[in-house]
Amino acid sequence: MPHAVTIATPGLQALILCGPGSSFPTFTANPDENPKALLPIANRPMVWYPLEFCYRAGITNITLICPPSASEAIQTALNTNPFLTSLPYPRPDLLAPKGLDQNTGTAEILRLPEVQSVVTSDFLVLPCDLVCELGGDKLLQAWMVKSASLGDLLGDSSRSSGQRSGGLGVWYQTKTAAPIKSEETDFVATVPCKTSSSSSSILPQKGSLLPHISKVVYSMPTDSLKDLVEEKTGLPIRHGLLRSHPRVRMLTTYRDAHIYIFPRWIMDFVAENDRLETIGEDVIGWWAKAGWQKGLSQKLGFDHILGSSSNSTEEDKMAASGILSPPTNKEGSMSPPSKTATTTAATTTTQTMSVDQIRKKSEPVLPGPQHHDDTTTTDPENKNNNNNVPPMLAYIHPYTPPPPAAEPPKGGGGGGGKNQPAPVPVEQGPIIRRVDTAQLLLQISLQLAKLPSVEDLGGREGAASPYAHARKVAYPEGVKPRTTITKADTLVADNVTIQEKTSLKECVIGANCQINEGAKLTQCLLMDGVVVGKNCKLTRCILGKRSEIGEGCVLADCEVQENLLVEPKTEAKDEKFMSSSGLEASGDDDDEEEESGTETTGTEHDDDDDGETEDDDE
Repeated sequence: MPHAVTIATPGLQALILCGPGSSFPTFTANPDENPKALLPIANRPMVWYPLEFCYRAGITNITLICPPSASEAIQTALNTNPFLTSLPYPRPDLLAPKGLDQNTGTAEILRLPEVQSVVTSDFLVLPCDLVCELGGDKLLQAWMVKSASLGDLLGDSSRSSGQRSGGLGVWYQTKTAAPIKSEETDFVATVPCKTSSSSSSILPQKGSLLPHISKVVYSMPTDSLKDLVEEKTGLPIRHGLLRSHPRVRMLTTYRDAHIYIFPRWIMDFVAENDRLETIGEDVIGWWAKAGWQKGLSQKLGFDHILGSSSNSTEEDKMAASGILSPPTNKEGSMSPPSKTATTTAATTTTQTMSVDQIRKKSEPVLPGPQHHDDTTTTDPENKNNNNNVPPMLAYIHPYTPPPPAAEPPKGGGGGGGKNQPAPVPVEQGPIIRRVDTAQLLLQISLQLAKLPSVEDLGGREGAASPYAHARKVAYPEGVKPRTTITKADTLVADNVTIQEKTSLKECVIGANCQINEGAKLTQCLLMDGVVVGKNCKLTRCILGKRSEIGEGCVLADCEVQENLLVEPKTEAKDEKFMSSSGLEASGDDDDEEEESGTETTGTEHDDDDDGETEDDDE
């Protein structure tokens, strides 16, 4: 259960963006009735996790933003779902701007008039698919220490002494002990934060995030990076970046968690630059570059937005008058002008490159010394005239792999008689993940199922994870004798009936499910109201709400749409069972799907006669 709000509110607002869920085609075929925000992660609605994150941080001014077509379903869930109704007061507001549809970019959402009028202070932006066990209060503390200005915090920019508040984002490692195939990653380049002489000698408090805070100087999705490298036959790196920051750390296996702490002025920045479409790629990408690329801060309007009266040099005026081309590349990468050096940087590993290493690699293609600003001086104060741009900081979440001793006992999964899948490893330290694909939905649900419950810890709720359930098996009376349930890694919700001779290993079972005699489930996620027939064998399957699996089915790595009946004796692997009414592909796409065998149409059944239908909908 969520912890009560026991800390003082930091005075920030929170915006939670509830998108359509196009990456869950099996379960959000109708995003208006079944929006992504309500998909269950470990038996809780997806949107519960960012809401709980905000309350834990002391933020109670929360606004959910969704398309108008999905507002009714989300509002109904806020009023009826027991997990959402049990959250502390005040309850979150729901905003459904008229101009918001399923294709609106995240930066475009901030530009909508309804959103502009709602945001009146510094704020957080979160996705609805975020699972973040790390305390938001620690992120806010790091932001206030490293980037916030006193004037902005007090709502009086005149007291900021020329420096306005910056921002903070979060990135996490994707190459874990159990990586997800084809999971999105982002390219981010960071440099150490400036530290004063007085604070550099003071060791940070234990558990502080400050050692993992750095300044972002370059950011874009890895796919965009690969396209850029392929087009330019190398990674274009500007001289201004190397002169301002002699040591740059480049990360390519991390992912932007889309947790952003923004000052209020970012709303003006987005409103003034109407070419910005997304927050992660456009807003962060251009903001990071504006801190070191000459003339870019003026072209983006930072001086006007921040009310800066700093004197710009003659070079800055020349750059602002048109020497630099305007930001037109949607991917967040500037078209390289004459001052661009092309340097091939490895894009598959995490690396740290010094300026000398980069210059040695790029000597044959570096322009000659005829440029007036091409100097070897590495003093950023002298060479960078964009000091009025507040920093965009990054918290790079450290990853600690699980102990190797936990893996050997179940190693033999090759082609033996008992082809059991490898157990889902438990990450060491707080979990930070975006759950935006079916594979991640399954893995994170199974990982959260391994957390000790409050009951396991003797009722000491303070010692439990904020995502721990009260009990592993919420309704023990529904479990018949002679069943095998591994409680250490399985969650069973309310009103679930489990018949004799069944086996549940590493599973998450939703409310009102029925598992009949002889069924064997391993690493499966069942949403509410699922019926599993006799003697079924399911491995790594995700079953939608009120779906039914016929007797004797053998399914592996399959997805079943809600309200769908899978015929008895079906054997399938790596298939998506969807009703024909839910498929909106063209005829050519249908032919391709039949050839690949990845999608199968099933029979849609109606549960209106079932006495538990109302509970299932809940």
